[in-house]
Amino acid sequence: MALDTEREKGAHLLRRFGLGASEAELDYYLKDGLTGAVDLLLDYDKVDEGWDVDIEEMKTGKNQRVTLPSVVIWWASRMLVTRRPLQEKLTLFWHNHFATSASKVQQPYLMFDQNQTLRKNALGNFRTMLLEVSKDPAMIYWLDNQTNVKGHANENFAREVMELFTMGVGNYTEKDVLEGARAFTGWSLRREGGPGKQGHAEYMFRPNLHDDGQKLYLGNSGNLDGEDVLNILCDRPRTSVFITHKLWEWFVYPNPDAATVERFAKLFRESGLDIKAVLRAIMTSSDFYSPKAERSVVKNPVDFCVTTLRQLGVGEVVGEALKNTSDDVAFVRRFGTVGAAVQAMKAMGMWLMYPPDVHGWDIGQNWITSATMVERIQWGDRVFGQGKVARYPIRYPSYSLFENDPTPSGLVTKLISIFDAPVKKDKFGILIDAAQKASGGTITPANANPSAAAVARLIFASPEFQFC
Repeated sequence: MALDTEREKGAHLLRRFGLGASEAELDYYLKDGLTGAVDLLLDYDKVDEGWDVDIEEMKTGKNQRVTLPSVVIWWASRMLVTRRPLQEKLTLFWHNHFATSASKVQQPYLMFDQNQTLRKNALGNFRTMLLEVSKDPAMIYWLDNQTNVKGHANENFAREVMELFTMGVGNYTEKDVLEGARAFTGWSLRREGGPGKQGHAEYMFRPNLHDDGQKLYLGNSGNLDGEDVLNILCDRPRTSVFITHKLWEWFVYPNPDAATVERFAKLFRESGLDIKAVLRAIMTSSDFYSPKAERSVVKNPVDFCVTTLRQLGVGEVVGEALKNTSDDVAFVRRFGTVGAAVQAMKAMGMWLMYPPDVHGWDIGQNWITSATMVERIQWGDRVFGQGKVARYPIRYPSYSLFENDPTPSGLVTKLISIFDAPVKKDKFGILIDAAQKASGGTITPANANPSAAAVARLIFASPEFQFC
């Protein structure tokens, strides 16, 4: 199936580089055509995000502290509300790339600060991003570089910066790992004090713990330090290929051929590792709009949960409520929708701030298991407040969606449109039968949610809906 019309291409663009293609968002982004949509996504710094909840206001409990769950809720709420969807989509991508887990770090402010670093650099220069993440206290603690000292080099970070962050397996030797570790000795952190700083930390270089001897690293010799190593890695052509390949699999389609990746990696290198430049090239390429790319990326749990809520307009509702309440944070806490999304995403295999290990989440078909498919199907029950769901049933008030055509057919047509669901024509009858059975033939305020849940379960269970 080809993406023939500009609207079809715009929907494809928003499914991948946004947080879904709701009817309203599609109209907004395509107001100046497909080229305008690309510009709106990429130039997000010109857009009012509609989110200004300070993490300090998310304190909970008797001791009024920011907790790890409150940081997760803060981020999920931001994804739901944001008018900069690409920024949050990229923050999630980089969170998976520089996978750091609160399971070990266990410090809310450290995880929050790293999240902000990823967001700030999401569309900037990869060289800058790599340096800032390498000096990030959560990363230093996650990979034990605070214990990396002269005479007792800890190789964890030196290995992962090559294997996972820049070049990939097979492009370095064990000698390079050791010499790189020596270069990063003394890269540590210290806790910050003073008003507003408790719980935070900052990078600290400890020169007395640094090995300032001669090193031989990837063919480069000298009294190399950590920044020298990072620059050497960024200058390696293999790094541009590795990052481009990873971006391609996340945003375009799995298993790209080497020639395709190299075309875009070359542009990435020539731009000086400008992330925005390579993403623009991908967004405007014929490869991205090819039949091979259409509906070929398995939805991760954010694509599944946050996107469906945004398509229903929940993000706009929350955003407006935040503008019009004097206690915006209390509203976020009370608004169970966000908790429902976090809980469901965790059950689907993606617990924000808790990637399973240094490799991040296994994407693609790995998102689909018998257990996670049950959770995907039950998301329809949770959204419309049906069945025996766990905490935070949402109970979205759906009747207004169907008032203009309160028939089983009208309900099915509306939900397919809202959820941007690629339902095949031969399955329409099955969906209509489900709505007919749940409603008795007419959609009313009393039966709208049970009817919507019955249809949503079938949509969310369909093989086609698992792909964006």
